[in-house]
Amino acid sequence: MEHVSFPPLSRVAICGGTHGNEMTGVYMLREMQKQKVDQVGSVSITTVLSNPRAVDACRRYVEKDLNRCFTDALLSAPITDSTPYEQRRARELNAQLGPKGSDEAVDLLCDIHNTTANMGLCLIFDCVDWITLHINKYIQSKITHTPVRAIVLDHPNSEAYSLDSVGKHGFAIEVGPQPNGVVRADIYNLVKEALDLTIEWLQAFNSGRTFEGGEVEVYSLVKSIDYPRDHTTDDITAAIHPQLQDNDFKLLRPGDPMFLTFSGEPVKYEGEELYPFFVNECAYYEKKIAFHLAKKITLTFPAISAKKD
Repeated sequence: MEHVSFPPLSRVAICGGTHGNEMTGVYMLREMQKQKVDQVGSVSITTVLSNPRAVDACRRYVEKDLNRCFTDALLSAPITDSTPYEQRRARELNAQLGPKGSDEAVDLLCDIHNTTANMGLCLIFDCVDWITLHINKYIQSKITHTPVRAIVLDHPNSEAYSLDSVGKHGFAIEVGPQPNGVVRADIYNLVKEALDLTIEWLQAFNSGRTFEGGEVEVYSLVKSIDYPRDHTTDDITAAIHPQLQDNDFKLLRPGDPMFLTFSGEPVKYEGEELYPFFVNECAYYEKKIAFHLAKKITLTFPAISAKKD
């Protein structure tokens, strides 16, 4: 692949509290603001507590999931008296950090999240992006004490619904397991390490360093699986099977148990071999998602460097 040049990445936004009960980002942002972290070398940093009302209530959201409010359709929808708070807040964030898809948007937006699932440290991308893939590769090369995984959702930018899609480049840092409303030191430190390495990479990139191309394994979302349900009441009738519980990213094969019904019967998986993640995520019960399934693919990316004046 040919060498690709990008403009310097000097304006960065770090966000937390997009979900008000995911506490790593909340406390990370508070500490950065307390330490007045707004410039590191060539990188200007804007820190944003994304959903202050939800943070105050220690709830995922107040009226609507903020991290589903950044599609072009929702950002351009008329505001009325009945518009949910989070949809209004998305407009404010888009004005502050975007507008999405414009030259005025921040160069990189990093949004910090927690999951109750046993996913470890993951970087989640809306789409394939050479910049964020290079950052991911750099973090993987430096953090060797735990797996660092990349997940690609493959959404067109207009349909990308998450806050990180507002930046010219962006990703979510997703780390777990951590219960809602709880902050764990090991999870906090892992996120801080990933953030510090991101800033370190940006400074090297802006200074003129060329980052060589290569390959990276990513998990590409294929589909979501719901819990078994009662056809009359719509209540779930099974829990995640113990053999699947806490085994995010372990290959799920046909015949493997997925669920265990409340009457004690296993429900087995049927379909192609895929990798489960967000297994038994607390916040996804309302979304009727027991877990996602992904295929593992290898992406090739080019050497990149910053454009020179």
